[in-house]
Parts: sequence; structure tokens; C-alpha cells
Amino acid sequence: MSNFLIPAAYAQTAGGGGVGSSLVSFLPIVAVFGIMYFLMIRPQQQKQKQLQNELKALRRGDRIVTSGGIIGIVQKARDDSQEIEVEIAPNVRVMVLRNTVSTVLTSTAKPANDTAQAK
Repeated sequence: MSNFLIPAAYAQTAGGGGVGSSLVSFLPIVAVFGIMYFLMIRPQQQKQKQLQNELKALRRGDRIVTSGGIIGIVQKARDDSQEIEVEIAPNVRVMVLRNTVSTVLTSTAKPANDTAQAK
């Protein structure tokens, strides 16, 4: 009976099943997470941060698209308010929340780091 258990015990230790092999088997999982982060999560976070900055800088004359797909031109936007007034057709104005704007098509705001001056 003891001869039956010896090969199993030897097989467990013969492979060198120590800390090093468990670390090597865990490495592909870490690599896949790292690849997913840099290919999917990080670009989405940067895009979301850019949209938040554009929403803070909304001014009169900016063309926007709401999350419902309505395209309009900003008529009134105050920095201290979450509501903006958008013209969606001639003489048709609606109030929308800032966070329902999904895209800023054209912006009238000047970039903050615009150092190039025309001569």
C-alpha cells in the first residue's frame, strides 16, 4: 500500500511545484489584464475626461449632439448651472442638461494653451 502512495508524492514534488511555478502560471493573467487596460480601459477614460473638459467649456455657438441624437447650437450656457439652452431648429429652443451632451461637434472656445499668434 505504501508503494502506491510514493509515486504520487514523488510526482507532486518532482515538478518543482514551489512558489516560482505558481508565479509563472499567474503571469499570463496579469499580462492579459495589462493589455486590456492599455487597449480598452485607459483610452475610454481619456475620452471621458476630454468630454468632461469640453462640457465645462461649452459656450454660445457650439454645435452639440445630445445623447438622444438631437443636434443643436448652444444659445445660453452658464458655468454655475447644469442646464444649457440649445436651439434645435430656427426659433425652437430647448433646455437640456449638460451631462446629456454626448459630443461637441464644433467649439467656439479658444484652447487654453494657444500660444501661436498670427503675424
